[in-house]
Amino acid sequence: MLADQGSVVVCRTMNILIENAESLEFLASNNQWTNKAAAAKCFGRTPIALEAAKKELIGKFNIVAYIPATQQMINLEHGRGKGAAEAIPG
Repeated sequence: MLADQGSVVVCRTMNILIENAESLEFLASNNQWTNKAAAAKCFGRTPIALEAAKKELIGKFNIVAYIPATQQMINLEHGRGKGAAEAIPG
């Protein structure tokens, strides 16, 4: 089912997830990483996931739409988080 919320179209049958592009794991609700998309934290909207991913201590990341009914993933966005070297002031 699609719902129009302003200029953003939201599909209630998919989850917006953060994927570590290097390990291919997903950020879970407990701030740990999991290899199961179904156990990952759902961010609801791409911009929210993108901002959260940029703050994570990871290198490259993907924002993906996960469709649980078919177990399909669609890559929506990518970028870089705060890698370990960038996170340590020095």
